[in-house]
Amino acid sequence: MGAAPLLPPLLLRLLLLSSLQADTQETTVRAMVGSDVELSCIHTTEEDFDLNQLYVYWQISVSGTPTIVTYLSENSTVGHGNNQYKDRAQMSLDRMKLGDFSLHLHNITPQDEQEFNCLVIRNFEKIVNTVVTLHVAANYSMPVVSIPSSTPQDEELTFTCTSKDGYPEPKVYWINKTDNSLLDEALQNSTVSLNPRGLYDVVSVLRIRRVPNMNVGCCIENVLLHQNLTVSSQTALASEANASVTEHNTNDTLKNPAHTPPENSRTGLTVLIVLGVAAVVVAVVFLWFKGRCPRWNYAGAHASRPELEQTDHV
Repeated sequence: MGAAPLLPPLLLRLLLLSSLQADTQETTVRAMVGSDVELSCIHTTEEDFDLNQLYVYWQISVSGTPTIVTYLSENSTVGHGNNQYKDRAQMSLDRMKLGDFSLHLHNITPQDEQEFNCLVIRNFEKIVNTVVTLHVAANYSMPVVSIPSSTPQDEELTFTCTSKDGYPEPKVYWINKTDNSLLDEALQNSTVSLNPRGLYDVVSVLRIRRVPNMNVGCCIENVLLHQNLTVSSQTALASEANASVTEHNTNDTLKNPAHTPPENSRTGLTVLIVLGVAAVVVAVVFLWFKGRCPRWNYAGAHASRPELEQTDHV
């Protein structure tokens, strides 16, 4: 608790214990994980206080034993009795002079969910005794529904729903989306666990008989936040169908890539090339033989007859 003077230990213990039995003002506060919150403790009948006459204690119960969170001693010194609140719990001296002994907590964690007791003592008399119950909450992630691979011959389908980083512990429901009725809890098996951040992760497995056009929904309820997060299995089925189509198209592409001509096209192209080469060869041979053949002169029909000799007599 540091070097600041406190009440004698025996008297302090009697006062703290007796405060649990006295009439108290009780309030409830809700805070989100990671946020800041103020726990109210106000003396309403006076407006001016000499802090040198006051002892102010904020305490929690740890295993049934009162444990000081922070305090104000008679010499107006503020200290901390619990190391986890050393840098997170604050009281304002200026506000305490006006009768406002509220506690400001920074960076709320799930471990802060408990009762905080504000006790103000003056001249060994309790003038303020307030209990503030702090409830802590955190939003769950949107549920994700997955479907393990199955065959049309399977008579049963298995759906898995997961959600993370929520607080407090959730309620899990499976819903028949055709009529929005709740499915039998005997069909599901849910596991809730605390992660390293002190928040809850949930995994729920549903095993149900296969029926045509099946559509079920997974609902994660945060009771404290009055929040229901629901996702339908149709999303998972659609993703599975898209994955199947994509895989099929990918296989077709690998078997028949766009840049590779089909087998029939390759065969036709080969035939055309062979015919083209044959035509060129025939043309070359024809021209070669034509160049070696002699040229024949044709004089007409009269060339084969001899010239008639001209005479002077008949």
